[in-house]
Amino acid sequence: MLLKKIIVSLVVICISTLAQTQEKYFSKIELVNDTSTYNSIKNKIEVNGIDKTWFYYNSEVETFEVRIYPKTKFEKFKILSSTDFELIDSIQDLKKFYRFKVKFRDLTESEMLRFSFDITTDSVTDIADIYLQPLTNTNAWIKPNDDQLFIGEEKTYEVNSNNTKNLNISNEWITTDNIDYRFTSENDKVFLHIIPKKLGLQPLTALLIANKPSLSEKGEIKYSIAPIEFTFNVKASRLQFLSMDNSELTLSEKTKLEGIEIQLESSNLLQLQKTYRVEAQEAPGGNLIAEIFTKQRLANNKTLCVLRPYNLHYNTSGYLYIKDGDLPQFITNVSITPETSISKISVLHEGGDWKESTTIYPGETFDLKIDGDGLHKADFHFEDLLNVTYDTLIKSEKEVFYKLKVPLDISKRKLTIYNYSNPTGHFFNVTEYQRPRELDFVFVNYGDFGRRISGVKEPILYDDVIRDLTLTFNASKIDDEDLFGKQYLTVKVQISGKNNELIEMKTIDNIVICPSGESPRGGHYSKKDNFSGDFSLNKYIRKPTYSLDEWSRINLVISHDKSKYGGEGFEKEVEIILKRNYSFNIDVSFPAGLLTIYPKDTTSGLGSLSGISMAMIAEFSFYHPDKINTYRPYKIGAGFLALNAFNLSEGMDLSMVVLGSVSPTTKSSKFSFPLYLGCGYLLSNKSDVKLPPADRFFFLFGPGIRVRF
Repeated sequence: MLLKKIIVSLVVICISTLAQTQEKYFSKIELVNDTSTYNSIKNKIEVNGIDKTWFYYNSEVETFEVRIYPKTKFEKFKILSSTDFELIDSIQDLKKFYRFKVKFRDLTESEMLRFSFDITTDSVTDIADIYLQPLTNTNAWIKPNDDQLFIGEEKTYEVNSNNTKNLNISNEWITTDNIDYRFTSENDKVFLHIIPKKLGLQPLTALLIANKPSLSEKGEIKYSIAPIEFTFNVKASRLQFLSMDNSELTLSEKTKLEGIEIQLESSNLLQLQKTYRVEAQEAPGGNLIAEIFTKQRLANNKTLCVLRPYNLHYNTSGYLYIKDGDLPQFITNVSITPETSISKISVLHEGGDWKESTTIYPGETFDLKIDGDGLHKADFHFEDLLNVTYDTLIKSEKEVFYKLKVPLDISKRKLTIYNYSNPTGHFFNVTEYQRPRELDFVFVNYGDFGRRISGVKEPILYDDVIRDLTLTFNASKIDDEDLFGKQYLTVKVQISGKNNELIEMKTIDNIVICPSGESPRGGHYSKKDNFSGDFSLNKYIRKPTYSLDEWSRINLVISHDKSKYGGEGFEKEVEIILKRNYSFNIDVSFPAGLLTIYPKDTTSGLGSLSGISMAMIAEFSFYHPDKINTYRPYKIGAGFLALNAFNLSEGMDLSMVVLGSVSPTTKSSKFSFPLYLGCGYLLSNKSDVKLPPADRFFFLFGPGIRVRF
């Protein structure tokens, strides 16, 4: 209790400190409507240690003009939004004060009503709160058609009020010396129920409490309203009413046989050692509800009896008649309800629907609904579970609701449901989570480092030999924030060549990754089927990755085994392409019309045009860096060139050359028509112009025909 008082005091101090920001920044606050003006000086009141400005309202959606008088000039002044009101007009700076208009929403239901402002002054930003206290005058009265009541008979009257919504209804019976009463509400109407207990003129004073208060004559907050007062003429019933000490009894096989001891109000007409019949109707031939056997009179003006119930009855269904044979002698009332039994248990997991199930998961908070009979009499307890039912428990004879939390470190697999201290025979089954987690715990490694597959957005171009391709699994990532449990994975592999020809296809199933020991549930998972180590692709394919040719494709599809997750799961595709920057080929081409220039030959002018020549060149081709398996249009190489290779009369001139060529990059064509540029040296000279060895260096330029092997 001391700790609770300290905590409450600290909360009040903190709220009071926040409330002081009103006096820090504002000199006065005014609320103005068509009939009244309220301000923070004249209409100031302290509620639970907080200074509030009170105002009266007559409508749930009252509209006010608000005027804020600042103590200093604000660099920034903004009202924060709230569900309690709607800002109709924006804030206007009128130099002396700020003005805006608000329309409140549902003032009776609002709690801790306030305006919150975002203020910047002297380059310092702060939140200033102005607390409000809505007040309203509430009246209530009844208009009975007559003033007659009968002993033991319940009478109901509708309560009239100028603000029914502001009446605080508890549904509990209030006991007085002459008349018992209670208030109930139904369909936005309030009713007064009364049961008279004494004969003659009996005054009724029924007290009511308001949800929103008013001010007393001393200027203090008061929640009580003027009581409902009326004087009734109470008459004796035609049959004497005998009250019981119990308002509810249980019907079961045991109570049928053994009966239930009760204390019945004594009467001179009630005979001892006699069995009376209890029926629900005054006329003869009614259905037997119970039997009452009178045993002895007690000193408290009660008679000890044994009641044996045979059928159900509810006191709201009418009175019970105590009969001597078929002759009614007395009336009474009691509820005879079935014993508590559970017919169905339903669970609502977060984000799901109600499901008839007893399966729960570690660490979760779930809603529980129990269906059955006589549940309003039960007091259920749940082994090792935390009852976090924050709101008023919904409880009726047929169903009851709870909100429960499963401890994260729970070790038991079966939890018993108790009614009081007795097991009900029903259990909760604690099951580990088995939910698909996003594949951010899977890494692919094809070189010196691994990449998280969830971060791969496009095909991977890799320009080195892949010695092996491995998948690694960060098991500590699986249960890092929420629990997901074991991950059941499938890997589909497809390897194709540079021309998209299929090399190999493989599907690897039943890869089970269990969360690591760092998981809060790490010690509770079964690790019999856990996949340990890394997933090496070369263990599953016939042609290892290090033997794949250039521009081969390795396509991996990593996905959850959806049969383990009710059809749900994630899937990620990763494609790795063996990129190369260049290639080496032997090309045979037939240049024609080459312009050959010998720098030291002064007799030929600009040079001579050759006929059809033949070139065999060892050349390098270069791939486009941003395209897959696509050449750049230029090549460079070195080899042999036979000038005028088909000149049978004179013979051909054989030379060594360095050639560069520019040609189309069509992949499918074996023939192309390049443009050549290069230089060379004649090894043999059979043409008309005879050159000494020192002058045989030349340049060449021209078109040709290339045959590609």
